[in-house]
Amino acid sequence: MTTQEPRRQEERVAADDWPARRDLHRRGFRLEGRLRQARASGDRFVDELVYGRLAGEPAGREAFTHVMNSVTPRKRLIAHALVTDEAGRVLLCETSFKADFELPGGIVEPGESPRLACEREMVEEMGASPGVGDVLVVDWLRPYKGWEDAIELVFASPVVAEADKARFVPDGVEILALHWLDPADLDTVMTPFGADRARSAVAALASARTTYTEGGLPVE
Repeated sequence: MTTQEPRRQEERVAADDWPARRDLHRRGFRLEGRLRQARASGDRFVDELVYGRLAGEPAGREAFTHVMNSVTPRKRLIAHALVTDEAGRVLLCETSFKADFELPGGIVEPGESPRLACEREMVEEMGASPGVGDVLVVDWLRPYKGWEDAIELVFASPVVAEADKARFVPDGVEILALHWLDPADLDTVMTPFGADRARSAVAALASARTTYTEGGLPVE
């Protein structure tokens, strides 16, 4: 009689138990989650990792790419656009969930193109997209207020004529209002690194060159 493989197998191990983790990797178990300080280890608590494997999934060498995809680090990717008007003012979004303003755009979903994500976010946030062009800035965003480090792309966008501004309408849920500000005034409503990133994008647009920045500033 053939024993049927369980539909799902789950194992939990301490995050610092590398022999147990390597054994699970060889057996084709994928990392599915981390429970913070959920396991006692002597006089301290350590994180507990949740691994899972479904029936029919590969094991051993055949599982290498699947397993490594689940255990190697990932960075969040954000796509914003530099939208300016004929006077050189920058379009900013006033959000409902935090005090500082942002460039239009947002988080890239898994499997989504950054350019298309930027287009999608602008349509969702303000009803229309002026278009997305070349990448102006590639910025490394440092950890901030519980937000892990991330990579942010700032795309160029066509200049918006005064008569066309009316087609951009905030959704009233995430975006409360849209503002056009001079680059010199960005510090009044943005985080310091957000303002620096936006100004780096303005400079990159003027020079027609993509700029790499960290915390919004070019690396010397």
